[in-house]
Amino acid sequence: MSSNVSAADSLAALARVIESRLPQNGGNPDASYVARLLHKGPDAFLKKIGEEATEVVMAAKDADHGGDKAKIVMEVADLWFHCMIALTHYGLSPADVLAELERRVGTSGLEEKALRKALAREGERS
Repeated sequence: MSSNVSAADSLAALARVIESRLPQNGGNPDASYVARLLHKGPDAFLKKIGEEATEVVMAAKDADHGGDKAKIVMEVADLWFHCMIALTHYGLSPADVLAELERRVGTSGLEEKALRKALAREGERS
């Protein structure tokens, strides 16, 4: 990535490519892996997210025992990619995730978790 291209710009560019593979945008499941996953629906790409998350864990465990840390990066890239397919399917974007992370800056992780639990309890009562 060149120094004048931000990570957010790179994610947005990838999101545009993924969006172009949506069935309603003419994505061809015979010619594109992304289009195939989107065509198959949530079960297909959600399964891939689970598989990739497991591979991240395995790469990290391997790194704890002398394995190549670069494999963690490769597996996280795969995980993020498949998560971006899910975001696109649900009409969301990397910018939505970045905005949520920015919202959390300066908030204790423990406070954030407690707030989410409180909101979930309120939602159950409604």
